[in-house]
Amino acid sequence: MEGFPTVLYKPSLQIMKMKAKRLRPVLLLTACESFGGRIEDALDAACAIETYHNFTLVHDDIIDKADIRRGDATVHKIYGINKAILTGDVMLIHAFQLLNKVPRDKHYQLIELFEKTATEVIEGEQYDVDFEDVQEVTLDEYTNMIRLKTSVLLAASLKMGAVLGNASKNDVEKIYDFGLNLGLAFQIKDDYLDLFGNQKTFGKRIGGDILQNKKTYLLCTALKKADANQRKQIFNIFDMKDEEKKISNMLAMYQSLDVHTETERSMEAFDEIERKSANYFLKIQHFLIT
Repeated sequence: MEGFPTVLYKPSLQIMKMKAKRLRPVLLLTACESFGGRIEDALDAACAIETYHNFTLVHDDIIDKADIRRGDATVHKIYGINKAILTGDVMLIHAFQLLNKVPRDKHYQLIELFEKTATEVIEGEQYDVDFEDVQEVTLDEYTNMIRLKTSVLLAASLKMGAVLGNASKNDVEKIYDFGLNLGLAFQIKDDYLDLFGNQKTFGKRIGGDILQNKKTYLLCTALKKADANQRKQIFNIFDMKDEEKKISNMLAMYQSLDVHTETERSMEAFDEIERKSANYFLKIQHFLIT
């Protein structure tokens, strides 16, 4: 992405060049090739998906007031909030421009899927923001939020690749369902690493979700397992101002409730679902969640 004024495009180039797994375009290209399609026919769609994903990260970091992304300073931290918002906007437009280059016989189907998915991701983000203003959400409410915010984009990446690879309608729907489960596993792992991961490898501040009172799989599980007194303690932690104390107190609560073990079991359960539903994507699945 290049153009004038350069201050608009420079941040987008910066975030696109950051070290990342490029999981969504990898899923799309691999799905296309797996069903006999040509990688060349899927490159524009893959670039569109990655550009859209990075647009969401730019705006997500603004909403979360995050200072670190992939181990580096976030776009709004370097360039300011106003420039970051505009950079995200132009990235969103560029994603649609890239998708307009897909083969004409697949154009309508892919645009329709992309529009639906892009809307669902924003809906999921709104749920995530809304959850910050309530004390508690159920696991079902949380699962619906991450299905929209995270899973549908992974699922759409696979589905686009399958469509471009001329997969059957049945296979296209199966691989989409597989992608939804993959996304759930990925987000639960992300929640887990936010507290139990290593900041250098995780690329974000450890405990960031706790500081923002984000409703995560760990928190929903803790509230489900906690007794009345423990629930009161959890809600009191929400109001703590000392950041390090807030993180350490919530970590101690999670450990007392054995939340990390419960979360690990859930990740293993999703692994099993994926193994049964899409054996030919096992290698990608393990690359994603390890």
